[in-house]
Amino acid sequence: MSPQVIFQIVLLFFVLVTIHEWGHFYFAKRAGILVREFAIGFGPKLLSFIRGETRYTLRLLPIGGFVRMAGEDPEIVQIQPGQTIAVGLEQGRVTRIYLDQLDQRTNVVQGTVEKIDLERELSVSLDVDGERLIYAVHPQSFMVSKGKETQIAPWDRQFGSKTVGQRALSIFAGPFMNFILAFVLFVTVLFLAGMPVNVKIDRVEPDSPAQRAGLQGGDVITRVNGQTIGENPSDLTGLIRGSANKKMDWTVLRAGKEQQIQVTPEIREDNTALVGVRLTSDKRNTKFGEAFTGGWTNMVEATKQIMTGFKTLVLGQFTLDDLGGPVRIVEVTGEHASAGLPQYTFWAAIMSLYLGIFNLLPFPALDGSRLVFLAYEAVRGRPVDPGRESMVHFVGFAMLMLLMIAVTYNDILRLIKG
Repeated sequence: MSPQVIFQIVLLFFVLVTIHEWGHFYFAKRAGILVREFAIGFGPKLLSFIRGETRYTLRLLPIGGFVRMAGEDPEIVQIQPGQTIAVGLEQGRVTRIYLDQLDQRTNVVQGTVEKIDLERELSVSLDVDGERLIYAVHPQSFMVSKGKETQIAPWDRQFGSKTVGQRALSIFAGPFMNFILAFVLFVTVLFLAGMPVNVKIDRVEPDSPAQRAGLQGGDVITRVNGQTIGENPSDLTGLIRGSANKKMDWTVLRAGKEQQIQVTPEIREDNTALVGVRLTSDKRNTKFGEAFTGGWTNMVEATKQIMTGFKTLVLGQFTLDDLGGPVRIVEVTGEHASAGLPQYTFWAAIMSLYLGIFNLLPFPALDGSRLVFLAYEAVRGRPVDPGRESMVHFVGFAMLMLLMIAVTYNDILRLIKG
C-alpha cells in the first residue's frame, strides 16, 4: 500500500469523524452548553490543546470520536462542608478553587467550607480563623486538583439544563452533518466522473456466456430484447436477472456498425444470472442541475442498500464472515483510493452516509438511543434517571466494542488465510 493511499485512508476517517463530532459541538455551543472536550479517536491522547473553554484531543484508536458536554457524566470532585480548601480571587470573586497542596499556594484565602454551591448560587462560605467569609464564584472559575484544572459548570451551562429540543438538536446534528457531507460528495462525484451517455462493455470475462456469444470490449449496448438501453446500466442488469438460461437478443454498436448477438445468461451458485461483462460508459461534462438531481438519486439508492443491510442484521440472516470490522474497512478503502479520485470520493460518500444512518439506530450508546431517551422524556414530562441512562449506554458501548473485537479478529484471520 503506497504512502498516498495510506494518507487517503487516514484522511477519510479523520474527515468523517470530525464532521460528525463538529455537528454535536456546534449546536451544543449554540445552546450555551459547556463543551469540555472535542476528541477524535478513543484511548490514550496523542495530541491535546485547549482553545477557549474546550480541550481538543487526538487519541490513539481511530474508531470514532466524542464531544464531552458538561453535566453528561460525573466530572469534578464534590466539595463537602468541613473540607479545607483555598481560593484565588480576582476583583473579589473566586476564579480558582484549590483542593490540594494548599501550603504551596500563594495569594489565596484558605479556610474550611461551611457552604458551597457551584451550580446555581455560585457562592462559597468559608470559615477563616473563626471568621465567616462569603465569596461569589465566577461562572468560569476553575477547580484545581492534582495539577489538573477543570472549569466549573453552572447549571445553565450543563446539558441537562437545556430544553428537550435543544438537546435533541445537539445530538441529531452529528448524523445530520454526515448526511450533508454525503450529499456534497455524491454531487462532487458526478462533476469528477461526468455523466454517462451510453452503456459500454469495458471487459469480457474469460470463458463466460458473453465471450462465447462474441461480445467484445468496447461494444456499445443499444438494445436488449427490443428494449432501448440508455445510459443507465441498471436497465441492462435488470433484464439479465430476469433472463436466466434464456436467450437474449442484444444489439451492439461496434466500430460504428450494429451487430446482432444472442447471449444466454448462466445461473451462479448464489442463484443470480451471469453474463460475464464489466460495464462502463462514455462520459460528458455534468451540468449543474444534473449534479444535484443525480447526487440526490444516488444518495437515495445508497440509503436503500444500507437499510437492506441493516434489515439483514436485525433478522439474523448473516454469518460472522459477512461482517467487516476496521481492518476490512481499511482494506476496502485502500482499494477505492487506488482506483482513482472519483471512486474514492464515491466511497467516502457511502461511508459518510453509512456513519450517519448507523448512529441513528436506536441501539444503546449510539445517537439514536439518546434521541429515544429524549423522546421518552418529552412524552413523560421528566427525564430518565441519569445514572440508569448512563448504565444503558455503557452496556451498549461495551457490546459494540465486543462486536468490533470479534469482527476484527475475523478480518485478521481472513487476511492470514488469504
